[in-house]
Amino acid sequence: MNRSTPSLIAAAVALAAVTGFAAVTAPGGDSAKADGKGPARLPVERSSLLCPAPSLSDLAETTYTAYTPKGSGDAGAKAGAAGSAVLKPAVTPLTDGTPAKSTDKADKDKKGKKGKTPEKPDPDKAVITLKEPGKPASATADGSDAPALAGSADGPLAPGWAVQQTTVVSAGDTRAVLGTRCTEPDTDFWFPGASTAKTRQDYVHLTNPDDTAAVADIELFGKDGVIKSEVGEGITVPAKSSVPVLLSTLTSAAADDLTVHVTTRSGRVGAVVQASDAKAGADWLSASADPAASQVIPGIPGDATDVRLVVYAKGADDADLKVRLAGASGSFTPAGLDTVHVKSGMTASFDLKNVTRGEAGSLLLAPTSDGGKTPIVAALRVVRGTGDKQETAYIPATAAVGDRSTAADNRAKGSTLAFTAPTAAATVKVTASPGTEGGEPQTKTYTVKAGTTLAVEPPVPSGLKGSYALTVETQPGSGPVYASRTLALPQDGIPMFTVQTLPDDKGTVAVPAAEQDLSVLDD
Repeated sequence: MNRSTPSLIAAAVALAAVTGFAAVTAPGGDSAKADGKGPARLPVERSSLLCPAPSLSDLAETTYTAYTPKGSGDAGAKAGAAGSAVLKPAVTPLTDGTPAKSTDKADKDKKGKKGKTPEKPDPDKAVITLKEPGKPASATADGSDAPALAGSADGPLAPGWAVQQTTVVSAGDTRAVLGTRCTEPDTDFWFPGASTAKTRQDYVHLTNPDDTAAVADIELFGKDGVIKSEVGEGITVPAKSSVPVLLSTLTSAAADDLTVHVTTRSGRVGAVVQASDAKAGADWLSASADPAASQVIPGIPGDATDVRLVVYAKGADDADLKVRLAGASGSFTPAGLDTVHVKSGMTASFDLKNVTRGEAGSLLLAPTSDGGKTPIVAALRVVRGTGDKQETAYIPATAAVGDRSTAADNRAKGSTLAFTAPTAAATVKVTASPGTEGGEPQTKTYTVKAGTTLAVEPPVPSGLKGSYALTVETQPGSGPVYASRTLALPQDGIPMFTVQTLPDDKGTVAVPAAEQDLSVLDD
């Protein structure tokens, strides 16, 4: 009897492709990492990223920074393997959910002074191209016509490829700093912290990188459970295109705190929420870590004037949670939050006010001893400043740094790294890349005590010109560590800022070692 069995490599490739990454090299190559007891860790050979359309404002100034750290892909690079990493415009079709042009007077004044009609984006023209690992590249775009981007990296540029999109709107009703890590395409996203309140204008941006249309559903969950809306079902996202959907068009209910669930019936999309507040600025709300019984939200700035926790309980049972704030010297329970109760299928919110009181911290959520293991998703809405000089950012629950993570687009001043080690002491190595226009890399190692948060000004490349990237690597023997990067770009007395979490970059994939070739087995 002849029997064909798919090879282990093919299985690994298929698994990697589901998460937006594709083929890996064969076991036993120079870049494999194995201890003889488990699967080898091999670098991915292709990764995909999607960036949303930056802003509706004609005053918007957007910077894209791309970076692939040196490391797991070096073996291929030394062998002369070719690679590319390119992001190009994703054409945005006109739909009922497409945002209208900004009506901000400041935008109109600037547009009138320019007196120019923006050029239509060329889908075949690269917006940003990265040429080699270890050297960041940047590009800029101005105005409200900057499109969503889609692209991929392959060869030695694929493992750990990261792109940061940072937009500054300097004046008008939409003034803010909006930052987001461009995301991998996927089929399931959770966004606790969105809103349809009268002061908010929140859009879900759906971007499709593939050659065929994707079909997505958007579900909304409020304090009383699911909010019925047929409008959010079966949203078509054309091939290689992006569709923004205004949440308030999906329901007539004005809800201060919502959880948005995006799934696809067919295809994949990149999804992210642009949340704008008429009084407190705007930022991107990235997806929460996958639903789990415990969650970690790292890096609340020490000068936060208002912090709001939003939690959604997924599954048939309610969630009873312990809330701990990990600060510089240890963990404690915020006043009045010994335990919190979140009903099944509902969104709950909790006002933490100025919980950090001058000291950066991280929020740790875990089930009570008798609270079961109901999976939750969570995020924080963080405000800095007061009165008419407020700015808002969002910090979703995140996965651990794992082997490595990267924060692109850091400036000479304004970056802060926050690390938290919930269960055991952790050690991380932080490497500052060369600048986009020059400079020499620098490295520093930090130790984080168990149950604490360590906030540091990261190393800066010597002789820095331009912006640079920071790569965080968990060291051998370290406990799990969670991290975020805050980028502060204050302007006119407004503490404008954005926060990005730093989960594992998925630059490698586990491939079981094969002792024999099982691709064809003859009996």
